[in-house]
Amino acid sequence: MNFRILRKARVLRDLKTRETVAAAELIRQAYRYITRNEQINQKVRQQAQLMLNSFPRRARPTSIKNRCVETGRGRAVFRDSRLCRYQFRLKALAGEIPGVKKAIW
Repeated sequence: MNFRILRKARVLRDLKTRETVAAAELIRQAYRYITRNEQINQKVRQQAQLMLNSFPRRARPTSIKNRCVETGRGRAVFRDSRLCRYQFRLKALAGEIPGVKKAIW
């Protein structure tokens, strides 16, 4: 199996999931507001809950996983740089990340 293609596919899937979540976020927040507002009719609230449950799996914010943009690795990813620890180290030592340098005692 070619791991380079697999890594690229994981990164592309992550980007597509993030775009889907961002596109559906406004509608999702409206449905959540309706379902939690107790002043609205119970039938309307249940209908909004059904609509909320029928959202695609990738449109839910919990489906987003932090992945390294360089390698596609799903573990040990720094949120600020979106790089895994190894790529962060390589880029920091090469001076490609501004404000980061190796500590010297």
